Amino acid sequence: MDRISVDPQIHFGKPCIAGTRITVQSVLELLNEGFSFEAIIRDYYPDLQVEDIRACLKYAIALVAAEEIHLVSA
Repeated sequence: MDRISVDPQIHFGKPCIAGTRITVQSVLELLNEGFSFEAIIRDYYPDLQVEDIRACLKYAIALVAAEEIHLVSA
């Protein structure tokens, strides 16, 4: 997770790719739209590496894995 940073001075503390102002959310939204890793780098963020995009996915997976789910009976 050394590729993801959280700094309250950058994007109000949203997780970003370390050393950039590119949010994890922005990268995930592009992936959700069907863009390939290569297209994201070529067309949107040429300073990124494939490992940066993978780190965004790993970060999202870690958030979901840590989430507590409380089921309530109807």
